[in-house]
Amino acid sequence: MAENENAQVQPAIDSDSDAESMSDVLRDVVDIAPGDLVQGEVLVIDNDKQVIVGLGGGQEGIIPPRELSTERFDHPSEVVKVGDVIDVVVLRDVKDKEQGSFVLSKKRVDQRKVWEDLQKIYDNGETIDAPVTRVVKGGLTVDAGVRGFVPASQMDVQYISDLNQFEGNTYTFKILEIDPNERQLILSRKVLLEAEQSKEREAALESLEVGSTVKGTVVRLTNFGAFVNVGGVDGLVHISEISHERIGHPKDKLSTGDEVEVKVLSVDKEQERISLSIKDNLPGPWDNLEEEIPVGSVVKGKVKRVTDFGAFVEVKPGVEGLVHISEMAHKHVETPHEVVAKDEEIDVKVLSISPEEERISLSIKALEDAPEPQQKESSKKSSPKPDVKQPSLRDEDEDSSFTLGDQIGDQLSSFMNNDDEA
Repeated sequence: MAENENAQVQPAIDSDSDAESMSDVLRDVVDIAPGDLVQGEVLVIDNDKQVIVGLGGGQEGIIPPRELSTERFDHPSEVVKVGDVIDVVVLRDVKDKEQGSFVLSKKRVDQRKVWEDLQKIYDNGETIDAPVTRVVKGGLTVDAGVRGFVPASQMDVQYISDLNQFEGNTYTFKILEIDPNERQLILSRKVLLEAEQSKEREAALESLEVGSTVKGTVVRLTNFGAFVNVGGVDGLVHISEISHERIGHPKDKLSTGDEVEVKVLSVDKEQERISLSIKDNLPGPWDNLEEEIPVGSVVKGKVKRVTDFGAFVEVKPGVEGLVHISEMAHKHVETPHEVVAKDEEIDVKVLSISPEEERISLSIKALEDAPEPQQKESSKKSSPKPDVKQPSLRDEDEDSSFTLGDQIGDQLSSFMNNDDEA
C-alpha cells in the first residue's frame, strides 16, 4: 500500500519539478520588440561572418556583418569574441528562426553612444580628429564614428579646387551643426585655421616695430601693390614702394612666393593694417650718381614722358632727367613731340646733376654741331659799298674834324661873293 502510494507520489513530485523549471524558463523569457535595446552574449561566429547572440530565455538573434561595427574590418573576430556580452538594438523579427529570432545591430548602439559624445563635444565647443574618407559632391565625408560632412568651403581658408589631396588624411575639425535624429553632422576645418591665423596676426602686430626690417613672403599681387606675409600677418607694399624706378605693375618686379626684405613703415593694430617698403632697403639710384654719369658725359636713355616744356628721359632705373625744350635742337621747336616720342631711346648729354634735389638736366642739341650763321640774300646780290668816312658832328679834334659852323660858313661866304658880282 505504502509502495503504491509512493509510486503514485513520485509522478506528482516530478510534475511539480517540471512545473517549476517551466516557470523559471518563462520568467527568463523577456518580451523583445523591434527598437528595444537589449544585452546578449556572443555564442557563435558562423561561416557567413554573422554573429549569433543569445538573448536569454532560449532566444537568439543574429548580427549581419554590416551591422556589427562603424569601423571597417575583415572578420567579425576583430570586433567581438565568443563569450563577449554586448549591447545590441533589435531591428526586426525573423520569420525563419533557424538562425535566430531577431535581426540585431551592435553598430547602431555604438553610433548612439557616438552621437551622445559628439553632442557633448559640440556643447563644450571642443574639437574632434577624424580621417577624410572620400570626396563627394560639394565637399568631403569624414569618419567621426558616424558619417560627417565637410563642405568644400569649410576645408581651408582659401578656395581649393582639388579636394582629392585631403582624402585619407586626418584633420582636426569643429562641429558646426549636429542633429542625431536626422543623423546630420556638419564639420569645419576653416574656422580653426582662421582662429589660428588670428592669434598669429595678434602676435605679429605686437612684435612689429616701425622702422624695423623683416623678412616676408609675397602672397598676392594686385594692380596697386603686393601683399607680403610677415610673421603670420599680411602687409601691403604699395606699388610706389616696390622699386626706385617707375613700374607699371608689381609683377614687373615680384612673383608670388618670392622671399623679400621689407621695412615697416606703419602699423595699425586696430585695423590690422601694415604698410611696408621694399625700395627702402635697396640702394638709392641717386647714390654716387655723379661718379657714374659725370657732368659732360653722354649716356643713352629712354623717353618716359613728353610734356609741353620738354621730355623726361630715364638714364638709369629710378633716375629721370629733363631735356628742356630749349635743349632739344638748335632751331626753334614748337613742341617736344617734333623731336622725341615716348619710349624712344636717345643719346643725351649731362648738363648738371643735383642728387640732393634728385634733379638732372640733359641736352640733345649739345650733341649736334651748331649751324653756321646765314647771310641775307639781298646782301649777296648788291655790290660792296665804298669805305667812305662820315664826318663827325662832334669836336673831337680841331685839326682833323670839321664843325657844322665851318661847313655852313663856307657855303654862305661863297653864296655872298657870287651875289656881289651879279
